[in-house]
Amino acid sequence: MAEKRKLYRDLEDLPGVGGATAEKLKAAGFGEFSTLATASPQDLAETAGISTETAKKIVEAAVDAVEIGYETGDQVFERRKCIGKITTSSKSLDDLLAGGVETQAITEAYARFASGKTQLAFQLAVNVQRPVEEGGLEGGVIFIDSEHTFRPDRIIQLAEAKGMDPQEVLKNIHIARAENSDHQMILAERAEDIIKDHNIKLIIVDSLTSQFRADYLGRGALGERQQKLNKHIHTLQRLADTHNLAIYITNQVMDDPGLLFGDPTKPIGGHVLAHASTYRLYLRKGKDEKRIARLVDSPNLPEGECVFKVTPKGLGD
Repeated sequence: MAEKRKLYRDLEDLPGVGGATAEKLKAAGFGEFSTLATASPQDLAETAGISTETAKKIVEAAVDAVEIGYETGDQVFERRKCIGKITTSSKSLDDLLAGGVETQAITEAYARFASGKTQLAFQLAVNVQRPVEEGGLEGGVIFIDSEHTFRPDRIIQLAEAKGMDPQEVLKNIHIARAENSDHQMILAERAEDIIKDHNIKLIIVDSLTSQFRADYLGRGALGERQQKLNKHIHTLQRLADTHNLAIYITNQVMDDPGLLFGDPTKPIGGHVLAHASTYRLYLRKGKDEKRIARLVDSPNLPEGECVFKVTPKGLGD
């Protein structure tokens, strides 16, 4: 295994990869052996514009170039020690999430409009730039905006409330407007270079499902929509794992007409999104500035609720 790893030092060393193909792979976010080794040959062929047979050879060679296999529980435990947390600026919400929004994970917040999803996104975009000892990760932000919700004036307001330079904070946020679902997927797939060049520690997608909901109408298109949504969410998870960054996504909701009692609010995305999100928050609007957050799903935390507030100075208790 070690001998093979010596043979493949660059992408061009892999069989079937020349200079042009290597550039396509890098542009598609497959610039590392580890990402190639875990890629689907079909996805690789489609994304990089190469044949499926060539893609299979590249994946097989990449598997030979890296160590992929089983780990013991203590090895996973050691690796998880490098996970970072981003404070939400609300102690009660941080406690609900065991310290804040986690790296190497996807945190989803779904809610009706005006419930605080985007406000939490803005707060995280500011807080991630703060020092580690102050609940940040000293990193930049990618903000994929599918609903035209990004407001720099709100970022300025939050930054000033934290005593930070608003212009420097804005310079560390890289915004792209997703015009449709395919464009949104491309933005995530091509985020690799920005992540490396600007020390990105947080990717925000607000909202994840808006464009998919608009592009795929009716039950006949549901299967294709879910397949693409599944691919998109796995791209985000791969970025989180590869670069030890946090993913925060917002999600739209709908009412279940068949539910006669209880809360009819259901998140968009079905089981695909439910299984993919590491932490799932349901936000509700209370009186005045109050918001209620319920942790609906987590692999290691109990379900629970907390109350926080959204003020002109940001989130708080």
